[in-house]
Amino acid sequence: MTFKFSAENQKTVNEILAKYPAERKKSATMPLLDLAQRQNNNYISKDVIAEIALLLDLPEIKVYEVASFYTMYNLKPVGKFLLQFCKTTPCMLRGIDQIIKDCKAKLGIEINQTTVDGFFTIKEVECLGACVNAPVVQINDDFAEDLTSANFLKILDDLKSGKTFKIGSQIGRQCSAPVEANS
Repeated sequence: MTFKFSAENQKTVNEILAKYPAERKKSATMPLLDLAQRQNNNYISKDVIAEIALLLDLPEIKVYEVASFYTMYNLKPVGKFLLQFCKTTPCMLRGIDQIIKDCKAKLGIEINQTTVDGFFTIKEVECLGACVNAPVVQINDDFAEDLTSANFLKILDDLKSGKTFKIGSQIGRQCSAPVEANS
């Protein structure tokens, strides 16, 4: 199968390329990888790399180097919901290890695996930048913050049943306001 940008995304490709002088069009590598990944079931395949290399007049290895360096690009297929667990100190101190353990038990998979039904992939990542509301899990493009095992497992149930989840704090905190004593 050969990857080509959809007609709609080709317009976006043209808009992205127009932002850079012709001699600097390789600077469009990252936004083109992001656009392609979104079109290609959330991963960067070899034919995506080939197409972007062709568009930018680059050797494929140069596109691959960018795609393999940044963790935001998936070089193999992932589930419908990519669950990225923050493993830095604030999240660890607030219980992310137990949440991961409970998630793995519920889904029957390990880190860097996808459920048989293709719904969930779990990964461990470095800081997601929402330390004040730790523990944090990024679900596709959105954050679930102030997590406990109970509220995270409910999020998994909701996603599995086709419901959405509440983005941000799961305990009703406004931004990074202190947690009320009765919460």
